[in-house]
Amino acid sequence: MDNQQKEQAKPAEKETSVVRETISFIIYIGIVFLLTYLVIHYVGQRTQVSGSSMEATLSDGDNLIVDKISYRFHEPERFDIIVFPYKYEQNTFYIKRIIGLPGETVQIDEAGNIYIDGETLEESYGREVIQDPGEAEDLITLEEDEYFVLGDNRNASSDSRDPSVGKILGKDIVGRAWLRIFPFNKVGFIKHK
Repeated sequence: MDNQQKEQAKPAEKETSVVRETISFIIYIGIVFLLTYLVIHYVGQRTQVSGSSMEATLSDGDNLIVDKISYRFHEPERFDIIVFPYKYEQNTFYIKRIIGLPGETVQIDEAGNIYIDGETLEESYGREVIQDPGEAEDLITLEEDEYFVLGDNRNASSDSRDPSVGKILGKDIVGRAWLRIFPFNKVGFIKHK
């Protein structure tokens, strides 16, 4: 092969190399977008706490990762902190703690004591005296797939005591608060019990 043939072969090799690199880059970007989509829709989701209804466990402005996959393998448990949509406002989500489970009866007295099936619930969250027990002062019976939720800051929480929130259906639970990622001085896994 003489020099002229070698020079003609080099531009063709360069063009082929550039095309391969471009295709590889496009495939790489496509895979990144696909994995991001799958993680956001099926595994985890970032959410920000707005308001003080979960003080002192979670604060206004906390950024969390919500675990969306655990409840595919087991049912929600008492004291789990969950995220669910507010049914009267699109793209609005609430974050509360599960207190009552399907099949149980829930009652809150004027002193803030919570009774599950007539037994006092022992808990370390939300122990202040509830100024307005709301509908929960009556006996509330949870049906299959229904959960009773409360905010930890009971006197500043719109939760299952409020008819606009009411009982939460298991199918509506987005996921379980898993990890606080901001503020940086509070980064860590969320304590549920």
